[in-house]
Amino acid sequence: MKRGTVRGPVVATKRLWQAPLGALLKIELDKDDGGGQLIALDTLGCGKDERVLVADGSAAAAWFQGRQVPVDALIIAAVEKE
Repeated sequence: MKRGTVRGPVVATKRLWQAPLGALLKIELDKDDGGGQLIALDTLGCGKDERVLVADGSAAAAWFQGRQVPVDALIIAAVEKE
């Protein structure tokens, strides 16, 4: 799990039908979680500058039990207080 801040939406004009519903958001990762940026699927409705927890890799894909989904990063929580 990594912590980061939502920097804004990523707009896709086309999408695989297998992809789960949700917004694609650009996340700036905290420096102590490796820094950098990634694109994560958001099913919670998070907004710009909101602090989030992101699961990535097989942990993100495992959330969609029994389905093969093209998801490598998933927002799993909006952080209220650290």
